Amino acid sequence: MKLHDLMPNPGAKKEPKRKGQGGSAGQGKTAGRGTKGEGSRSGQNGHLYRQGGNLPFYRRLPFRRGEGFTPPNQVEYNEVNIEQLAELPAGTEVTREFLAESRMLHKPKNPVVVLGRGDISVALTIRVQRITKSAREKIEAAGGSVEIIA
Repeated sequence: MKLHDLMPNPGAKKEPKRKGQGGSAGQGKTAGRGTKGEGSRSGQNGHLYRQGGNLPFYRRLPFRRGEGFTPPNQVEYNEVNIEQLAELPAGTEVTREFLAESRMLHKPKNPVVVLGRGDISVALTIRVQRITKSAREKIEAAGGSVEIIA
């Protein structure tokens, strides 16, 4: 077998209809588009948001800039860094209530996440909803303990 012997299977390739090539071709004159009207013109579909005289959907909605999509079950955490906890006395039990009383939380009703920025040298007992891996390692290296609460 040589390159010039290669051919597609019978029926695999079909010649396209040559529209608008005269009356005897079967698709002459109007080329199967009917006569006049939007459908006979090129680009006949109109533009994307045209809805036949109705006010387009995107214009019916209230105008709000840059809102995007907010997931309904999203949990917003209060972020506390280790450097903020380093100033506390040794043996302190750090909970959401304690942090709220210390005015360290932006929204006291939201759960707390402890982040690993900074260093800590005092042993603390941390009882929060979430903690990063680096923060846990630093607290335990300083002799403290970490407990995750629901």
